[in-house]
Amino acid sequence: MASDLKDPKDRIIFRLLEFLPGILSWGTLIILFLLSWLKPFFVAIFIILFTIYWFFRTVYFSFHLRSTYYRMRMNERADWIKELDYKNPKTFSLPISDWKEIYHLVLLPICKEPLEIAREALLSLKNTDYPKNRLIVVLSAEESQKATLASVVENIEKEFGNDFFKLFITWHPSNLPGDIPGHASNDAWASKQVKELVIDPLNISYENIIVSSFDIDTCVFPKYFSCLTYYYLTSKNPLRTSFQPIPLYINNIWQAPFFSRIFSFSSTFWQMMCQERPEKLLTFSSHSMPFKALAEVGFKQRNVISDDSRIFWQCFLQYDGNYDVTPIFYPVSMDANVSKSFLRTLINIYKQQRRWAYGAADIAYVFLGFLRNKKISLYKRFLKGFDLIEGHWSWATVSIMIFFLGWLPIALGGPEFSQHLISYSLPKVISRILTFSMVGLVASAYFSILLLPPMPLEKGKFRYALFAIEWVLLPLIMIFFSALPALDAQTRLMMGKYLGFWLTEKVR
Repeated sequence: MASDLKDPKDRIIFRLLEFLPGILSWGTLIILFLLSWLKPFFVAIFIILFTIYWFFRTVYFSFHLRSTYYRMRMNERADWIKELDYKNPKTFSLPISDWKEIYHLVLLPICKEPLEIAREALLSLKNTDYPKNRLIVVLSAEESQKATLASVVENIEKEFGNDFFKLFITWHPSNLPGDIPGHASNDAWASKQVKELVIDPLNISYENIIVSSFDIDTCVFPKYFSCLTYYYLTSKNPLRTSFQPIPLYINNIWQAPFFSRIFSFSSTFWQMMCQERPEKLLTFSSHSMPFKALAEVGFKQRNVISDDSRIFWQCFLQYDGNYDVTPIFYPVSMDANVSKSFLRTLINIYKQQRRWAYGAADIAYVFLGFLRNKKISLYKRFLKGFDLIEGHWSWATVSIMIFFLGWLPIALGGPEFSQHLISYSLPKVISRILTFSMVGLVASAYFSILLLPPMPLEKGKFRYALFAIEWVLLPLIMIFFSALPALDAQTRLMMGKYLGFWLTEKVR
């Protein structure tokens, strides 16, 4: 936050930058609303052209989705251990004699989640094909929940204590100065603890450690660490690269309400499409990175809410723009948003989307960093800055623009506009373009069915057909549970009503 900065000038600039996403989003909607009244003809032309543009963008993304899906399946089938064995160590990007020198540090923060969820995550680690004597697993529990978590931690230690090189338990203290309780502060505490108490005493080289930051419901697929190790050792610059898997929210997908399923897969598909465009890829949710880079930037910031991409920006600014995210086209699975009731799930989806959209706070952090660090090329600053702003702007505005603005010129344009031919054809043109855009929904429905885990027998085969039909509701859902939470988050940021960390409820 601006109050964290010591320089008064920096505080002013930072605070002004916090206004930027909200001003752009609300400004766009307000201006188009006013112009629908004052200049309805121009707004009608604009919205037709914008909808056509979005149609072609949808088709373009559909090709990326298809390509990523098949690359992911290919990586799932590959024998990464054999690939590593066949590789000459001299061709690796790091000076090691054997790929087995690479350790994996896995951070699993836990707060209120039940034993069932934590156990499933640990079991998935145990079942991977990577040598277990090279896995350091950290279960980082919140001390504020010790009364309920103590038995969970005890059971995990008892069952998995001897299955890894180290199973290390940390308790993240409450009310540490500068902490905002949440994933980022817990990860930062756990990282420092394992460094001081495990890594440094054993004299393990930081270059030989890959750290994976997971949610407690993250289940790795069997070849995740061997695939990650291959990408790490064959990357051009492994110590300046984060590695992003594909998040599949399918652990409890058959228990999720229809709108939660659609949201889960739409988040997955966006990440899949971004994997085909690595220049635009940021770290999201579960991801991996070199421990050396994490240590050199001072570990994760402890005072952020949406920390998914903040660690990337920390590294990008620290290394003068010489830091990238590499897609590994390999999946991890997590829980869809499910609560104890239909209404509660609706509320939780809204809050989860708002927390993710609160990543708009990165804009102030990144742009102030760009102003301070002139070593980052102007070209990189422009591209990264534009992508960051455009992403949050489109998140908050596009679905509203497409599905509402087609009617505003007719409603507000008055009798003069109603005499134009375009006033009669505007709804039909928009409707037909959106009908053609259904190709994107068809592709989404098709690939979501391919990604589904085996269906419980009691669900019945007709559920596949029903699942495909549910995608028709996506446009409406995107307005109320994507655009509106994004506007909410940006407005709170603009008004200085900062969000605290909201923990997504995990229910199976």
